[in-house]
Amino acid sequence: MTQITLSVPDISCGHCKGSIEGAVTPLDGVESAVVAIDERNVAIEYDGSEATMDAIVSAIDEQGYEVAV
Repeated sequence: MTQITLSVPDISCGHCKGSIEGAVTPLDGVESAVVAIDERNVAIEYDGSEATMDAIVSAIDEQGYEVAV
């Protein structure tokens, strides 16, 4: 399993948390996705042979949030 933390500066509330976690967690290969509202980031654990970083970032983007580079 690979663990990453992505910075998402627009996270500000529980709705953001639910939206992002709900979009990322169901992706094939994603074990968990946990949003930290105060830190404005998402901790993700995933299997790199099933899930790609592009798919994870796209799922977040589709919810209207931009991942900081």
